Amino acid sequence: MQSRVPNVVFKTRVRNEALGGPNPFEWKDLHTDDIFKGKNVIVFSLPGAFTPTCSTSHLPRYEELYDEFKALGVDAVVCVSVNDAFVMFQWGKSQNAKNVFLLPDGNGEFTRKMGMLVDKNNLGFGQRSWRYSMYVEDGEIKQMFCEPGFEDNCQTDPFEVSDADTMLNYLKNR
Repeated sequence: MQSRVPNVVFKTRVRNEALGGPNPFEWKDLHTDDIFKGKNVIVFSLPGAFTPTCSTSHLPRYEELYDEFKALGVDAVVCVSVNDAFVMFQWGKSQNAKNVFLLPDGNGEFTRKMGMLVDKNNLGFGQRSWRYSMYVEDGEIKQMFCEPGFEDNCQTDPFEVSDADTMLNYLKNR
């Protein structure tokens, strides 16, 4: 397991009302330090926006437990997926995500440097993230929960240890 989160630049879109019009968004580079430096952060990563387990269980439960995480000293809860900023934005709207920050890893660079990039060509997905979660303090990975069976073109989508309740129990008992 890595000891620190990799240094990457995420390509994000942010709202800028000064632009006006129906699409008041602009590109903004977000660096790893912008997310992690001096902060306690929960990260969970999943194969894709709009996919079944990710949409029915993974994201909603982190959203639901957000206040409990904050009460335990967590500054941010971040969901990473190898999807572009447009897809992550629309998924967030469809999920009514208000608290979890949806972070697009469009090129898969963060995921690759984490050692979590897998081929899902068998599903027509290309390269995606393996499902995992981690607790990070000031860029240092303190705990990581990686789903079992890591492999390319896996026939299953395990969801046993990267869930919000496992993370909550870890934080309560550390």
